[in-house]
Amino acid sequence: MKITHVEAIPFAIPYRKPLRFASGEVHVAEHVLVRVTTDDGVVGVAEAPPRPFTYGETQGGIISVIDGIFAPQLQGLDLMEREQIHGRLARTVGNPTAKSAIDMAIWDALGQSLGYSVTELLGGYTDRMRVTHMLGFDEPAVMVAEAERMRDQYGISTFKVKVGRHPFTLDTAGVRALREHFGSTIELYVDGNRGWSASESARAMREMSDLGLTLAEELCPADDVLGRRWLVQQLDVPFVADESVATPAEVTRELLGGSATAVSIKTARTGFTTSRRVHHLAEGLGIEVVMGNQIDGQLGSLCSVAFGAAFELTSRRPGELSNFLDMSDDLLAEPLEIHGGELVARSGPGLGAELDPDKLAHYRQN
Repeated sequence: MKITHVEAIPFAIPYRKPLRFASGEVHVAEHVLVRVTTDDGVVGVAEAPPRPFTYGETQGGIISVIDGIFAPQLQGLDLMEREQIHGRLARTVGNPTAKSAIDMAIWDALGQSLGYSVTELLGGYTDRMRVTHMLGFDEPAVMVAEAERMRDQYGISTFKVKVGRHPFTLDTAGVRALREHFGSTIELYVDGNRGWSASESARAMREMSDLGLTLAEELCPADDVLGRRWLVQQLDVPFVADESVATPAEVTRELLGGSATAVSIKTARTGFTTSRRVHHLAEGLGIEVVMGNQIDGQLGSLCSVAFGAAFELTSRRPGELSNFLDMSDDLLAEPLEIHGGELVARSGPGLGAELDPDKLAHYRQN
């Protein structure tokens, strides 16, 4: 089970419509497919979605760091030497999605080699998760129509609404339109992507206080240390740290510093190995966890549900697992399907991710 090759393959798939939020917008999934091959001929796969406006990574940067630094460091290591692998990746600063994709591809290869699914290897709590759908910036009527389609077609009843624009009344109007249209039949929470100041966040949350929101995520920047603590102290819903908690140390800092009361775990950002460490930390501190979405394709969403289903804590709330529906196509030979508001993890060895070679050939960029 020794690693012989680590490959980084760029691909690009357009979205049917752009997803807009406070820190940027995405029109094309310019992602990187990572493949890890062993001397037994097993191939593990994962997806790295660069988000330059959040973590500073680009598609080209991910390819360069994998080809130039990570691949040579990992060749010859056994799949079971996970701490050695983690330590070698950690020598290089930053590059979270590049590291995470390698980590998840290794877990995929390990599961295939041992005959267990990744969910079983991680914990095996359940085989499915309820689904949350993210709604980007748009006119209130358009947001309501999209939410209605997701509910009617896929059974989704939890929605995360992107907020954080100026003036914030643009955002509160959209959230209010959703609540007025659906009443109490759906769950709503908001994500500001650090777009508001602490005082703007407080005012917006007061304006939406009658809408029954269940969470508030990254409304203002973590660097606004005192302002964010002031904001969190006055909220009556959990404040979710997301972009500000890319490492377990950052999770500890935000929680113990009073700047957050819940965390988002994104396997695209922390892989399976570090996500498990964040999960155990959250479990020990007794805080809520949300499985987040980095606008992943189907392969990335498959990784998220594989991890989220593995633990009771991460499967307790709906996970953000549906935004691959906004893509015009994908790479999996057997597409993911959401039924009754749930997404089921694949039961085969590893991730159960079989790629369509024709689609990969069509969308790859080199």
